[in-house]
Amino acid sequence: MGLRLRDSIGRQLRELRYEPTAKRIRAVLNGTTVVDSDRAVLVWEPRRVVPTYAVPSEDIDAELAPEPTDSVPAEGAGDVGFALPDVTTLRVLDPRVPFSVHSTAGEPVVLRTAGTGYALGFRPGDEDLTGYVVLDFDGFDRWLEEDDEIVGHPHDPFQRIDVRRTSRHIRVMLGDILLADTRRAKMLFETLLPVRYYLPPGDVVAELQPSATTSYCAYKGEASYRSAVTAGGVLHDIAWRYDEPLVDASEVRGLVAFFDERLDLVVDGVARPRPVTPWT
Repeated sequence: MGLRLRDSIGRQLRELRYEPTAKRIRAVLNGTTVVDSDRAVLVWEPRRVVPTYAVPSEDIDAELAPEPTDSVPAEGAGDVGFALPDVTTLRVLDPRVPFSVHSTAGEPVVLRTAGTGYALGFRPGDEDLTGYVVLDFDGFDRWLEEDDEIVGHPHDPFQRIDVRRTSRHIRVMLGDILLADTRRAKMLFETLLPVRYYLPPGDVVAELQPSATTSYCAYKGEASYRSAVTAGGVLHDIAWRYDEPLVDASEVRGLVAFFDERLDLVVDGVARPRPVTPWT
C-alpha cells in the first residue's frame, strides 16, 4: 500500500523532532552576540509546524537560570493551537503560539545578559538533546545563518516555495460580489499550505484600502495588508502583498493575494472549497 507523504508528516507532528544543520548560527541580544554555534540543531516540539534553533549550553554567552513562571507545561498545552485538517487531527502550534507554550517535557530557562537583556529558552527532557537549549527566536534582536540575517523563524529544510504562472481563469467572489478577475495569476505553492493565487493589481475589481497590519514570513518577507470595500461593507485585512519580497518569493512582488478561507475562489468556472487553516 502506498503512503501519502502528507499523512506521514501528520503522524510525525506528534513527535519531538530535530535535525542537525551545518550552518553557523549566531543570535544577538541587547546589542551583544550571545549565541555563536556551529553545532546547532533545528527542533520542532510536538505539534509545532515551524522549527527553532537549539544550541549546546556551552555556545551561549549568557547566564542561564530556571524560569518556570511564564511557561505553559506540556500537560496544559493540549487545547492550544489551530486546525490543519488536511494534515492532521491535532491542533497544530503555528508561529503565533508563544514559545512559552511547550508540548514536551523539559525545563524552561531564561538567558540573562548584563543590563536588562533577557530571552527565553527551554531544556528538553529528551536524551538525544541533552545539553542543548532551545531558543525563543522572537526573544532575540537578530539572527544570522552564516553572515545572512534571517527573519520570522529558521527555514525548514524540508519545506519549499514554487511560483508558477497560470492562464487559468481566476475569479475571487464574495457571494455575487466580484472582487477580482484575471487570467494572469501566479500560483504560489508552499509545503502543507493551500495554493495561493497572486493577481495583478489591475485585475482587482474591488477598491482596496491599505491597512496598518503587517506580518512576516520567513520565506517571503514582510506582507502588507489591504481591506476591500464592497457594497456589503468593508472586508478587513482580506488581502495582502509583498512589495519587497525575499528571494524565494521574488516572482510575486507587488501582486495581490486574497484569503480564500473567507472568500470564494472560482477557477475555470469551478468554485474551490474554502480551505481550513489557522487564518480561517
